[in-house]
Amino acid sequence: MIPICYCSNSKIFHGIVLSALSILKNTKESITVYLLTMDLSELNEKFKPISAAQAEALDKIAKEYNSENKVVLLDVTKEFLSEFSKCKNLKTGYTPYALTRVLCDILDLPSKIIYLDVDTMCCSDISQLFEVDINGFELAMAKDFMGKFWVRRDYCNSGVLLLNLDEIKESGLFVKVRERVNTKRMIMPDQSAINFLANKKMILPCKFNEQRAIKPDTVIKHFCQGMKWYGPFFKVYNYKQWEREKVHKKLKIFDFDDIFEIFDELDKKYNFILVGNNA
Repeated sequence: MIPICYCSNSKIFHGIVLSALSILKNTKESITVYLLTMDLSELNEKFKPISAAQAEALDKIAKEYNSENKVVLLDVTKEFLSEFSKCKNLKTGYTPYALTRVLCDILDLPSKIIYLDVDTMCCSDISQLFEVDINGFELAMAKDFMGKFWVRRDYCNSGVLLLNLDEIKESGLFVKVRERVNTKRMIMPDQSAINFLANKKMILPCKFNEQRAIKPDTVIKHFCQGMKWYGPFFKVYNYKQWEREKVHKKLKIFDFDDIFEIFDELDKKYNFILVGNNA
């Protein structure tokens, strides 16, 4: 069984469905998807938790691929507010849900688990990542495409993480990360804190978190922010996999069209987008 963790809200649930479908298509081994969610509607009316109905729908879909697959919904509102109620980084360019990943050490999760951002898509069997030996390491992550030039050479992207929670608990890494995030304003809060505080970090090949063009050996494609040169200026872009027209026209990516077709049929039945936007 391969445990996989996402952190998000109901509005972006369709992104999780797309990402999960890409994993289900490419992975033979059974998977357990942990959905970490929170009700932060007092902070922002759009920050409503993934519903039980949404999780149940994804569980049914996952079981159609493998009867041993399952989806587990975890409401971590209480834990989040306990750790981050006075956090200096609740309002940044990233939603507070990004911080949820550094609560994994205090949740009931397997000791070895894959964390994925919602804007990731699997191109081949994700067991290739899970089988990486991280004994003696706190976590494994690939270099950040831009950060390795602008921050420091070993600066990594936190959109794909292979976590060794036993080692993280022993070292207190996520405790230290939460302390840093709570007290120091940062542009990329928990990502930077993880990079600067992790003492036992394994750097993964970029095929496990490909932030640019998909290559023959790519395992996970990350639709994260990037920059492109247009004349005398750089232009920032941030196209997500659910923005299909932009994925096709701007990124020239057609690799997931079969997944989009499957999603469309499922959406007719479960109304993922409608439910998420009206939850």
